[in-house]
Amino acid sequence: MKRYVWICVLLSGCMVGPDYKRPDAPISPEFKEIDGWTIARPADDMDKGAWWSVYQDPELDRLERMVEVSNQTVKVAEAQYRNATALVAEARAGLFPVVATSPAVTRGAGRSGGGGGATATTYSLSGTVTWDLDVWGRIRRQVEANTAAAQVSAADLANAKLSAQATLAIDYFDLRAEDALAQLLQETVDNYRRALSITQNQYRAGTTSSIDYVTALAQLQTAEAQLAAVGLQRQQYEHAIAVLTGHAPAELTIPPAPLATEVPVLPPGLPAQLLQRRPDIAAAERAMQQQNALIGVQIAGYYPAISLSALGEYAGNPLSKLFSAANRIWSLGATASETVFNGGLTAANVSASRATYDAAVASYRQTVLTGLQQVEDALSNLRILEAQAKAQAIAVSSTARAVGATMNAYRAGTVPYTSVITEQTQLLANKQTALAIQQSRLVASVALIQALGGGWTAENLPDRRP
Repeated sequence: MKRYVWICVLLSGCMVGPDYKRPDAPISPEFKEIDGWTIARPADDMDKGAWWSVYQDPELDRLERMVEVSNQTVKVAEAQYRNATALVAEARAGLFPVVATSPAVTRGAGRSGGGGGATATTYSLSGTVTWDLDVWGRIRRQVEANTAAAQVSAADLANAKLSAQATLAIDYFDLRAEDALAQLLQETVDNYRRALSITQNQYRAGTTSSIDYVTALAQLQTAEAQLAAVGLQRQQYEHAIAVLTGHAPAELTIPPAPLATEVPVLPPGLPAQLLQRRPDIAAAERAMQQQNALIGVQIAGYYPAISLSALGEYAGNPLSKLFSAANRIWSLGATASETVFNGGLTAANVSASRATYDAAVASYRQTVLTGLQQVEDALSNLRILEAQAKAQAIAVSSTARAVGATMNAYRAGTVPYTSVITEQTQLLANKQTALAIQQSRLVASVALIQALGGGWTAENLPDRRP
């Protein structure tokens, strides 16, 4: 095998077509939204591949690890990657000679000059060798293109995994937000029941009318209806998570648990690092090399195709003397073919390949710009939501004090019960808003990690050598 490789190298001339150089990407020196933004650093012992471990949630970790094993979309991408690597091996096979052998036995009867017949057996063993010389680098350019295509497929596989993992994390935090909302509404129902008891006692004591009791009862029943409706959305999130992990919805049940209170995220680093950390950018960059190599494949059409052939055969009878010199036949040959006229087809193919490469360059640059935008969006979302969360926490605290003060005033008979309902309604609304903000912060943190490529790096791509 090594001998064939060296002969291939010696007989191969130049590789026609442009050598690949990665075009410049529209990268800014730093992120616009990073100034004044404080990053919550992940744990030092975090598994860099399992990016979701920054949330320190065992249930999330258990679910995420199912994605790579059972998610059907990821399985499709994995099969496409295996197909791409097979195409690399297929293209590389063209660099080597093809050897074939054909043993044969024939038996037949003939008629001699005296009128008698004779039966004879003839044995033969032939072998052929054909070799298309890659003088102009057409095959090597095809190998280069297929290798880059396999790397595109590998990056697509990584991107499919990251997308499924991020979607699962978002669905998981949405589900936990529903759990937190159910807990909030349950606490609200309990508080409203106590308020209903107070109005009932006031009515029995003759200090208020029945209107206060009826109003408090209606408020309680409204809250109970809201609590009953929470399960609808939660079940949908649970079903979505089941499908993402490759299970039927009936096979997965996630017990209720609180929503995370901490929002840790990965450090964003520098914009230029996205070129190595995002699998979609890596895929777009590898696609450029693939199209660049295919230009060389088409340019090779201008040059003649050169091939060598050899044939060796032994034929005779008896079998014991088959391999004698008298029974040997051999031949050597070389051919060259050149297209004289094809109506400009080769030129058109080269032009089409160059146009496809230009499109790949534009697609690469657009992918980089989109990646930068997604990081900036996530950073700004986290910064703004953090400030909003602090302001909302103050509003919740102030409204809770107002509810207590208003209830005391109602007991004293100085304010109507409608004032209590107003403050209670405002408190519930403020707590729901605070919960929604926390949910949005967690989702934004997942979006940032996804925009940064998770724990992936371009070093995970298979060997780039053709």
